Amino acid sequence: MTGVLTLSAADIHPDREAALGYQGIAPGTAVPQHIDDLYDTALELLLHTVEPMAVVSEISREEFAAVYEGAGRNDPVTPVGDIFPHADYLALFAVTLGEHVSEAIGRCFTSNEFATGSMLDAAASVAADTAADAIERRVAAVLQADGRATPDTGVLRYSPGYCGWHVSGQRKLFDYLRPERIGLQLGASYLMQPLKSVSGVVIAAPKKVHGFAPSYEFCRRCETRSCRERIRALLAR
Repeated sequence: MTGVLTLSAADIHPDREAALGYQGIAPGTAVPQHIDDLYDTALELLLHTVEPMAVVSEISREEFAAVYEGAGRNDPVTPVGDIFPHADYLALFAVTLGEHVSEAIGRCFTSNEFATGSMLDAAASVAADTAADAIERRVAAVLQADGRATPDTGVLRYSPGYCGWHVSGQRKLFDYLRPERIGLQLGASYLMQPLKSVSGVVIAAPKKVHGFAPSYEFCRRCETRSCRERIRALLAR
């Protein structure tokens, strides 16, 4: 699976509770009407301005080893470093919501519409992750369709900046993937522009190798442990 992909509004539609979670509202919390109205306004803005695109490129284990090494700043032992040697298939990816979403967020703040801007920013962050999940599902569907995935195959994405894969790894990932063809640029601090973008690798490997315990050194510094839910969902399929 290699090439430029377009995504639909359904592919990026953010989960409401996840977006509200960025605002410090716990899942299941009853919110006042004005918060619901604010979210609806932000969602309408998001869907009006989003231009989701992605680029995906298959990569061999040997090639990915060089990409993953990056600038040599990864933690000594990491989940990706442990998992990718067992991969049956790997694909680099980058997905973006486009520049217009970031511009809309900026306009909200410059016009003192801080609540709308904050909610739009939250919804867009969730939408970017949702778009990356859509790429993960597409890769899985392709592998299943051509017989390269079995019921025991787990397909999961990982990104630089998380789980010991140093954010500087973005540089070699960009060099290999060339996501500038979908309007993505990488800054000196490895921050992507447009900001609401996600990059990484999708790894197809036996499910059990994705089921790592949160016992790495960097796990002690992690505040979200968001990987646990994704891994539980994968192992339950």
